[in-house]
Amino acid sequence: MSTRILVFAGSARRDSLNKRLAAALAAALSDAGAEVSLIDLADFEMPLYHGDWESAHGVPEAATRLNTLMLSHDALALASPENNASISALMKNTLDWLSRIKGGEGFAGKTALLTAASPGALGGLRGLNHLRDILHSLGVGTLPQTLAVSRAHEAFTDEGGLSNERQQGQLVQLATRLVAVASALKAA
Repeated sequence: MSTRILVFAGSARRDSLNKRLAAALAAALSDAGAEVSLIDLADFEMPLYHGDWESAHGVPEAATRLNTLMLSHDALALASPENNASISALMKNTLDWLSRIKGGEGFAGKTALLTAASPGALGGLRGLNHLRDILHSLGVGTLPQTLAVSRAHEAFTDEGGLSNERQQGQLVQLATRLVAVASALKAA
């Protein structure tokens, strides 16, 4: 049985650079032998996390659906926008709601690859440190290497890959590494 990897961007914007990066990740992971599910968080709308709202209404149905999907995958590959030197509100809210379901069961045993795309010179790198900290607190291991795509508004080919050969090579290498790590953990 092949290794299953869930891929998503922390942006719901239709023309998001991070959605483009998530699609490039999905292609590289598939080429590396994984069974890939590329999802759009716009299809999993959730209210802003609020403890009183949760007490009154329970966990949103979209969070339950996403948790079920996470449970059926071995690893995560995330493309995270950087907002004010941190992660996007959408990414944080998604992780917050998922952490509320049976003690964050969907995160158990997962490994994640962290990437970011930004028009800026750092490519979203500062936000990846925050994302790593959050995921570690939820029990998710992360690959030590990340990919931050700078000048992302001009970084993609018409075919969806990265135009910079070095960055495309890094993307392929990281995808291959994630598949190898997730496969080894699944077999253990």
